[in-house]
Amino acid sequence: MKYVLPGGTGQVGGHLRRALVASGHDVVVLSRHPETLEPGVRHVVWDGRTLGPWAGEVDGADVVVNLAGRTVSCRYTDRNLRQMMDSRVGSTRVVGEAIARAADPPAVWLQMSTATIYADARSRPGEPAHDEATGVIGGEEHDVPLYWEYSVRIARRWEETQAAASTPRTRRVALRAAMVMTPDRGGVFDYLLGFARLGLGGPVAGGRQWVSWLHGDDLVRAVEFLVAHEEIEGPVNLAAPGPVRQRDLMRTLRRAWGRRVGLPATRFMAEVGAFALRTDTELLLKSRRVVPGRLLDAGFTFTHPTWEGAAADLVADVRRRRSAGASRPE
Repeated sequence: MKYVLPGGTGQVGGHLRRALVASGHDVVVLSRHPETLEPGVRHVVWDGRTLGPWAGEVDGADVVVNLAGRTVSCRYTDRNLRQMMDSRVGSTRVVGEAIARAADPPAVWLQMSTATIYADARSRPGEPAHDEATGVIGGEEHDVPLYWEYSVRIARRWEETQAAASTPRTRRVALRAAMVMTPDRGGVFDYLLGFARLGLGGPVAGGRQWVSWLHGDDLVRAVEFLVAHEEIEGPVNLAAPGPVRQRDLMRTLRRAWGRRVGLPATRFMAEVGAFALRTDTELLLKSRRVVPGRLLDAGFTFTHPTWEGAAADLVADVRRRRSAGASRPE
């Protein structure tokens, strides 16, 4: 099949495109800056805002998976939040326009969204985890920073833009993705493992906030599953069925790496650390308790349903990669 991946140069895009090529698919990546990617991946330049020659790749494609959007690993300043909004909404709008104008449009458009769309789990203690049927959309909590609401607004506009596109011959799915864990450098797992290796991976602000996560291999399998299941459209949660508390997430990761000590951090310490890393504490402190209701109902099985197994697999992969790198001649 032919897959077109707008924004396919990031961590999630890299993991997905490599797996798709390994399965024999034709993969085209759209990004703003030309670069050499893996053999079997074609790179086409776009600006993420306007139609151009790149739209010819969408015409005749089987699947579009739109991953485009400014990274969330940054300080949540007004400027950065506006860029997050504009990049997500703008790229989704123009992908919809390309599909609408295609003589032979793709059968399915998988549009990245985020599990952050749901309310902070601390605002509804004792209630079930968020699934697609009963989950509460965020934005009205009164005990969280006001700018967190803007993250929810971004997610809602993101999905609304896809839903508003005129693509009657293309099935649309919004991927409400949790934190995707891969062994690649620069991803969320790389940061978490770095803290664990340094003995800093303890509970943050008490560590009771929920973390929803997904192994990268299960993300690839979920994409292929959603492409094959023509009856599924609309929002789909991409998260493992076992969300964990932040303190348990880090304890399990330390054990997988062979570290016992994990120094705790107060909220203030987390703010200082986030400032130093040029990121934001929402990624650490928001309580995300999301489960994959629609995937499970449709019969999807997870290769890594528990964090204990996923952490062990990811750590083993990181060790193999580092060992292979160390063994290469200079």
